[in-house]
Amino acid sequence: MSKFRSKLLLAFTALIITVLLGFGFILGQLFQSFYFINYEKQFKKEAELIKLVIENEKIGSTEMKHKMEEMSEKLNSLLLFMDMDGNIVFKTGPSFHQSDERLSELILTNHRNAKEGFRLGLDQADLLFYGIPIFQQDERKGFLVFGTSIKYFEAMNKEIWFFIIGSLIAALTIILIFGTRIMKQYTKPIESATEVAMELAKGNYKARTYENSSGDETSMLSKSINILARNLQDMTRTQELHQERLQTLIENMGSGLLFIDERGYISLMNKAFKEIFQINQEDYLYKSYQEAIAYKEIIQMVEEIFLTESNIRKHIMLPVNIERKHFEVYGAPIIGKSEVWKGVVLVFHDITELKKLEQIRKDFVANVSHELKTPITSIKGFSETLLDGAMKDEQTLHFFLSIILKESERMQSLIQDLLDLSKIEQQGFQLELRKCNVNEFLKEIHHLLDRKAKEKNIDFILDVPDEPVFIEGDPHRLKQIFINLASNGIMYTPAGGKVTLSVKAGHDEVAISVQDTGIGIREEEIPRIFERFYRVDKARSRNSGGTGLGLAIVKHLVEAHQANLTVKSTVGVGTTFTVIFQRYNE
Repeated sequence: MSKFRSKLLLAFTALIITVLLGFGFILGQLFQSFYFINYEKQFKKEAELIKLVIENEKIGSTEMKHKMEEMSEKLNSLLLFMDMDGNIVFKTGPSFHQSDERLSELILTNHRNAKEGFRLGLDQADLLFYGIPIFQQDERKGFLVFGTSIKYFEAMNKEIWFFIIGSLIAALTIILIFGTRIMKQYTKPIESATEVAMELAKGNYKARTYENSSGDETSMLSKSINILARNLQDMTRTQELHQERLQTLIENMGSGLLFIDERGYISLMNKAFKEIFQINQEDYLYKSYQEAIAYKEIIQMVEEIFLTESNIRKHIMLPVNIERKHFEVYGAPIIGKSEVWKGVVLVFHDITELKKLEQIRKDFVANVSHELKTPITSIKGFSETLLDGAMKDEQTLHFFLSIILKESERMQSLIQDLLDLSKIEQQGFQLELRKCNVNEFLKEIHHLLDRKAKEKNIDFILDVPDEPVFIEGDPHRLKQIFINLASNGIMYTPAGGKVTLSVKAGHDEVAISVQDTGIGIREEEIPRIFERFYRVDKARSRNSGGTGLGLAIVKHLVEAHQANLTVKSTVGVGTTFTVIFQRYNE
């Protein structure tokens, strides 16, 4: 049973008991008073009857005494006759504790001249006394005292009280039984509605209460509660759906988003913002933007938005760790209804790659123009010289034609590398994968480049295991990778140096390294060596016929083979390129 029903039943029971006790007390008093009055009337009638019987008899005669004794016996009452002097002439019936002198004194003092019957107020607990003056020939002869026991009255009074108490208990029991059922019928819907309301307050909008079809107020309450629960559930579901969509949109948008509330505290950031700036959420959320943001440009932009309440768009370059990134930052004030200031939202579009592509495009055009300009200028100059008469000199002719051939080969190599790079970078580029013996194609590369190394007095070493090692790849493209790496090693290694082409085979991986003792690469230049036309030593590479595209081709081919490429270099000591492939295990 619920607390509500218990309290209501307790109050209801207390009210019923109070009402029944009051009603029983009043009813008991009424019954007692009514019965006593009737008893007293009957008592007076009996006394008057006795008076009529003895009034015509001679005072003190035997006949009078005999009649008084007979009536005393039948009525089981006390009969006493007293003369006007207070003497007891005759007394019969049950005895009583009061003395005759006390009775005589009381009658003569208070009722000596009484003409009608009177009640005697004696201190006798179990007897009721009534006195009547006796007249004969209009002369007062004395007083007849009639005394009767009130035990029957007390017994009847007890029966009345027992009856009233029993009736009240029965009435209380019946009322409680039917009252409890009726109360349960009416309080159960209220209790159910209360429980559902408490669940709704906790956020459980799936809770429902039982609906009956009685059409009374409790039924209307249950229906209203269920309608409210369904409406709240629909509203919550809709809000959660909108919130989820908004959260998904914010978290998965490619641009970084930062929200600053009206007090200047950062209250929201998305996944892209954290990834772009490589920060922890705890360092930013719920902190002042001036404290959390380390970039003065962003702080000034936020302050300007707060001051002007207008949209701002800026291009900003910010250092992020060791990189410099370019952003297009869009900032706008958030103003709600009734012009209420809500805060500032900042959107960071990372345009670093666009800037890089733009710069690469400019560099590419400039480099290609420069690389083609030099051989074309040489070919044109030597051709003009030959046409001007130098061709008649056979030695000069042979020398000039050799230079023209060399420059033509350089142009052909550049164009071929450009074509290869363009083909590799195309979306539909595919490798012709097959099982390849690493030892075999490295031996072919060693044989191909060994002569070139010896011409520069460089020791070109091949270090491969005795047992064959297999990987899955495109043989032509694999040769292209390591020819480029080995050629660069030979190109940038001075005479007397050493270039080593080695293989280390593990259980799952195969690492192929090209190590030289050349000029080395500075640490800050390593991230750029795979860019098109980038040269560590521009003068040396150009004089040796390099196009500046070899490492860019290597990078793309390594990625196409799903391999990993690492570079370790020390200036003046040498460089090591390592390509790690998955081993082919049958």
